[in-house]
Amino acid sequence: MSMQKLFGTDGIRAEANTFPMTGEVAMRVGRALVWAIKNAHKDWGYLASDAAALSARSKRIKIVIGKDTRRSGYMIETAMASGITAMGGEAVLLGPLPTPGVAFVTTSMRADAGIMISASHNPYMDNGIKIFGKDGFKASDAIESLIEKLVAQPELMDAQLPKGYDIGRAQRIDEAHGRYIVFLKSKFPDELDLTSMRIALDCANGAGYKTAPMVFEELGAEVFSKAVFPNGRNINDHVGALFPEGVAELVKQTRADIGIALDGDADRVILSDETGAIIDGDVLIGLCALEMKNEGLLKGNTVVTTPMSNVGLERALKREGIQMVRVPVGDRNVVEALRKNHWNLGGEQSGHIIFLDSTTTGDGILAALKVLELMKRTGKKLSELAHGIELLPQALVNVKVAERKPLEHCLEYQKQLRAAEQVFQGRGRIFVRYSGTEAKVRVLIEGESLPENQHWAQVLAQAIVQDIAQSHGGTTT
Repeated sequence: MSMQKLFGTDGIRAEANTFPMTGEVAMRVGRALVWAIKNAHKDWGYLASDAAALSARSKRIKIVIGKDTRRSGYMIETAMASGITAMGGEAVLLGPLPTPGVAFVTTSMRADAGIMISASHNPYMDNGIKIFGKDGFKASDAIESLIEKLVAQPELMDAQLPKGYDIGRAQRIDEAHGRYIVFLKSKFPDELDLTSMRIALDCANGAGYKTAPMVFEELGAEVFSKAVFPNGRNINDHVGALFPEGVAELVKQTRADIGIALDGDADRVILSDETGAIIDGDVLIGLCALEMKNEGLLKGNTVVTTPMSNVGLERALKREGIQMVRVPVGDRNVVEALRKNHWNLGGEQSGHIIFLDSTTTGDGILAALKVLELMKRTGKKLSELAHGIELLPQALVNVKVAERKPLEHCLEYQKQLRAAEQVFQGRGRIFVRYSGTEAKVRVLIEGESLPENQHWAQVLAQAIVQDIAQSHGGTTT
């Protein structure tokens, strides 16, 4: 297998049974992960004095594996466990569990690493692999690069292949689910409960289908759930955070106080207020930032977001003396900036919200609990709380592409971009990028007129598609 790029902005992701999401690659990734832990101590955050002890210890390398509800999860889970055990490691299979739950259990069980098998918000045909270090944070670029090298050249690991008793083992445990529920409930103040709260909940037929209802119910809420019957094919199928209109309608039907929509691996959340209005990640970040500042808990009076976040959020925060720092798209980039600067709140418009004092990655259930806590403390409805953050209209167009042709080489796109920049100069914002997890180009335009935003977003997206099509037809650009 030649050296190829495996990792994108959020782990490995592709259609199941196509490169790199095949059983063979998954097995090699499992082997490589154990080898990396044994041989690359500094990149895993071990102290220098730990290295010799780690190499000499009799305890096996322990790696926990969680997954969402995709049918292909069985194939990838089994293959990864095979690779881990082949290199002498212990694979602990957690079953369906949200991504943040896997990060938590990795540290709770004092495992050496954690693996989440999920393609997040993608359709069921896709799958992915996310890797966490023993500290619960996503693996570094250095570790990902090392794994790519070892997957391409598995013979580099052959000298350390164990024999006999030293071959590893796999076991399935059921207690991880309960551990994560206890952790989430511990993050809700003891003096508060959700008694008298009516919650409409959409679990996207994904990894949170058991955890989320239990958390809210055990805190006292009356929960009306949908999309909690996964069959391996219905994850994210017109449900969940990508389709929040569904939970908004459930709010109206059940006269709920709030609607909560998770994505397939429950690391992001979109809300609906009691009227059915949709509340995205930008508004959630704003609400939490203002409350944390009022309580003196917002470190550095700074929030980290991405270029996708609305200028309206930036303005609302600035009025209250809060700085908003933008980093490249991807919750890993948000977490990196938070850790580097000792800040504690960040997130993405898509609903990844990171409370670094509580967790190591985006957590949709935890973010919802933070908003519920704010509602209970203030006695205000969600619509009242969200009223102070006025967002500019945005148009986001996602179009499938055959390749990621450099945008600077897309001549028709560059022509249309110059025209759009003339229109939005001084009164709007244009942001275009290729997805790091799907074969799509994303065009975001923010301005005062939604129809105008939508028109120009379509123009730019189609220009890129046209440029790529000309390249495939042999036309030189």
